[in-house]
Amino acid sequence: MTDALELDALWEDFHRVVNMTSQELAGWLRVSDAQEDSEPLPDRAGPPTGQHVLSILQKRRTDLTDADIQVMYDVVDTVTEEADLENEPEPEQTRRRHQLMTIGHDPLKP
Repeated sequence: MTDALELDALWEDFHRVVNMTSQELAGWLRVSDAQEDSEPLPDRAGPPTGQHVLSILQKRRTDLTDADIQVMYDVVDTVTEEADLENEPEPEQTRRRHQLMTIGHDPLKP
């Protein structure tokens, strides 16, 4: 189990790297999962990690589960490794940007 200070730091790190609102992320997951002739149900759009990030954004810190905490660590690690927060990708690097957006980080967002 994570202690209170560690959880506070994780909460801050998670909300620093996840710079999309829950509405932006939900919309992105629907768009990214849409097919030419169909669109997924809103609660089933996107990969499981993206859905989990969305559910975490809608929770209070006191309501986090152990699974939520693990996903938060994974997202912070992924964004920290994949995104150069000092030198964000150029707009033409869309594949990398779209992968990060699936977990709530838009590299082009100020």
